[in-house]
Amino acid sequence: MPDSGMPEGGTPHSVVIGAGIVGACTALALLREGHRVTILEPGPPGGEQAASYGNGCWLSPMSVIPPAVPGLWRKVPGFLADPLGPLAIRWSYLPRVLPWLARYLLSGWTEARVARTAVALRALLRDAPALHADLAEAAGVGGLIERRGLMYVYPDRAAFEAEAMSWRIRRQVGIDWIELSAEELHQREPALDRRYGFAALVEEGGHCRDPGAYVAALVALAEAEGARRVAAPATGFRIEGGRLRAVRTDAGEIAADRAVISAGARSKALAAAAGDRLPLETERGYHAMIADPGTGPRTPLMPSDGKMSITWTDRGLRCAGQVEIAGLDAAPNWQRADILRDHLMRSFPALPRDLPAERVRVWMGHRPSTPDGLPCIGPARATPDIVHAFGHGHVGLVAGPRTGRLVAQLLAGRPPELDPRPYDPRRFG
Repeated sequence: MPDSGMPEGGTPHSVVIGAGIVGACTALALLREGHRVTILEPGPPGGEQAASYGNGCWLSPMSVIPPAVPGLWRKVPGFLADPLGPLAIRWSYLPRVLPWLARYLLSGWTEARVARTAVALRALLRDAPALHADLAEAAGVGGLIERRGLMYVYPDRAAFEAEAMSWRIRRQVGIDWIELSAEELHQREPALDRRYGFAALVEEGGHCRDPGAYVAALVALAEAEGARRVAAPATGFRIEGGRLRAVRTDAGEIAADRAVISAGARSKALAAAAGDRLPLETERGYHAMIADPGTGPRTPLMPSDGKMSITWTDRGLRCAGQVEIAGLDAAPNWQRADILRDHLMRSFPALPRDLPAERVRVWMGHRPSTPDGLPCIGPARATPDIVHAFGHGHVGLVAGPRTGRLVAQLLAGRPPELDPRPYDPRRFG
């Protein structure tokens, strides 16, 4: 008879390492499976130290195209030469990141590979705005989730058609959109610069008005439902006879039957402690936010020539994007946030110029990214009592609810609601 995964005494105690969006959703899903839950998080949930705090706010079920696509390898010299381009690699970090970068480029070498990734991501992201809306209502912050669509804007139809492969694959996995002419676009978005003359509106998309406050509310809900939160970092595990006995922290051991590694970009060392050497990198991202801007988009949108999201939040008008490969410890390059701010100004010409410093906030955070654009969700080599749940890259916020449910189903030994094989950490060898 297979092991049920139930410890003696009947109620498993699960430690969730990390209180970002994935950890928060996982903690709630485990509570609803009947687990006792401890959340390990050294910083404040939803705080500025977390990727969940500063992301682009989009709940985008259409984010199924991985960052690496065919022909990207031709642009690598430019990434190295331009430290302020939309994707930059710091020379000093290149020797360390080369193996990851090679895998990254190979993962999107052909359209067929990109399409396989899109199928796997679609399964993880499907119905995400509705799942988030349910969680937000339960946490008492239903107003933070809006489902009014997301828009990609282009100078003209030719610029849209230059991305034909991505849109073709989106269509193949069941994503629909409405195409808007210049007149239709500017009726919807009168403040948008007139240089944009075409748009694709994806009505199933949504956004979060304050990701930091949302994550904090989900963690508070988990605590109200019985979870315990410990403000300490995890440092490793005590595993005996192939079973987890405790999670080690700076403050001592926490006895545990199960553990989930959902520490974002800082998950790599913990994964190694659980027997898996996984190719996790940080794609450092930036945002700039203008308080009380007075104008902006009616629908969250992404200009094709800026590759950044522009979204209203409860804290101001946020533009988020950029990818910088420079590791966890390098100092931020705030010129990258300035680039986002300047592009935002060009996209909405009526935005006030010469803003005082206190009205513009900038931020840098760490997307936890695997080379193939898919997260690691599945059991550790050292013991099935530990499950990996990290590496979501650009889809961490949108993928949080279904990731949490999948992790809880795996730890409960129940049939998962979607095929977990594409996310299996063992795909990396």
